[in-house]
Amino acid sequence: MKSLSTDRVVIIGAGLAALYAALALVPRPVLLVSPDPLGEGASSAWAQGGVAAAMDPSDSPEAHAQDTLVAGAGIVDQSVAESVTREARDHILNLTDLGAPFDRDATGAYLMSREAAHGFARVVRVRGDRAGAEIMRALIAQVQTEPTIQILDGWTATGLSVSEGSVNGVELAPVGGGASVKISSASVLLAGGGAGGLYALTTNPPRIRGQVSGLAARAGAMMADMEFVQFHPTAMDIGLDPAPLATEALRGEGAILRNNRGERFMEGQHPDLELAPRDVVARAVYAQSQAGLRPVLDTRGALGARIKDEFPTVVAACERAEIDPVTQPIPVAAAAHYHMGGVATDMTGRTSIGGLWACGEVASTGLHGANRLASNGLLEALVYARRCASDIAETVGDVPAAQRVEMPEVAPAAEPDPDLIHRLRQAMTNGVGVIRTAEGLQAALREIAEIEAAQPDCVALLNMTATATLIAASALKRQESRGAHFRSDLPETDGPTGQRSRMTLTEALALRDTFAKETI
Repeated sequence: MKSLSTDRVVIIGAGLAALYAALALVPRPVLLVSPDPLGEGASSAWAQGGVAAAMDPSDSPEAHAQDTLVAGAGIVDQSVAESVTREARDHILNLTDLGAPFDRDATGAYLMSREAAHGFARVVRVRGDRAGAEIMRALIAQVQTEPTIQILDGWTATGLSVSEGSVNGVELAPVGGGASVKISSASVLLAGGGAGGLYALTTNPPRIRGQVSGLAARAGAMMADMEFVQFHPTAMDIGLDPAPLATEALRGEGAILRNNRGERFMEGQHPDLELAPRDVVARAVYAQSQAGLRPVLDTRGALGARIKDEFPTVVAACERAEIDPVTQPIPVAAAAHYHMGGVATDMTGRTSIGGLWACGEVASTGLHGANRLASNGLLEALVYARRCASDIAETVGDVPAAQRVEMPEVAPAAEPDPDLIHRLRQAMTNGVGVIRTAEGLQAALREIAEIEAAQPDCVALLNMTATATLIAASALKRQESRGAHFRSDLPETDGPTGQRSRMTLTEALALRDTFAKETI
């Protein structure tokens, strides 16, 4: 393996968390590693709803924290929720200064949407459903002007080098195939997204398949809450992969879920109907799909023609499927959307491995618990990106101007077999999806082991199967239903409060091997 060294802080990822952290680290030299050109392939750019923050004088961070605790189904870290919601307003103001064009009224006040499980309209938005894309656009413009930030696109992280409990380097490989190159660095920040693409139906960009969680797990990092995968209840079921998102803000405006009989099926499911917590709505939508009743989101009565001006992203996706949401309902399905689990971090973003920090969806901070409150994802990314940057700066101290990193030519290397990726996504959907059973989880673990054994020399695949194994093993170990984790064989919740889960890859593999041996 070829090797280089750098004094730069290495950031893996190019979404909201990565860009915000890079800017917060200025003037310290940064190497920002992205598989795609900035603005492409990051889940942040696809976020429609916005950023949750108590901006209205009649709202409060305390009320926001309380809603977060309730939605998280008893395992949210209260101190994390309270501190994050207190910081929210400051990050909205900072993003505004950086050029994010949040929707404002004639007086300059921020326009807010209400989303599921929020007791208040507190989601700060951009052009209705363009928050992620427009915030990313503003941050990219700032990043590209900073001479201390080097952008390395076309490369992806494949592993970490760890010695005596601390990171001493990161391994990168070119996108499209190629051997890894080790870059020695004393500080690495993981901000590389979630795991939605491990499922057959997802709202995430196609490259987001748990690789960054997996490489951290393979390096020995402690992982937390891996069983909690949030399925968005209103992904557009129009035959596209990934599935376009019909933002929750539509239901905040009064859009109704119906089935092909015209029945409003959320009646009797929850007092808040379509604005119930996401796990409740997702299971209801999934049940309708499984019964062959083709669920739809009906925006006609609530929005009518206003949808064209207020939700242009949704309308554009509908047009691709030749659906007119002004006159027709939108077919929807529950799709893998956000991973509450990830690399376990403390309040500063530090992981269990020295020299390694994590923020954004790849991290598990304790904010989301068992069921992320809508639009808290971008908020968490902002808060922890800045916290990580502050802690890294304090740890590494002042760094002189660093040389640019020049990547060498590398030999070809194995890429994941597309058929194996397809098998993996189907195994996760069938056994580790919206509704789970012990039998299904055990079968998924066996299938993941077989997939991994079919191409053991492919590091990218090993990173994916590591994350898949941790999700399935954690789901099997949790002997209850809680939030987004629903076991039909164990449908009850063990009390109003519970424990967060923690597991290493070694522990997950030991559990997987138990069931893999049963097939021999």
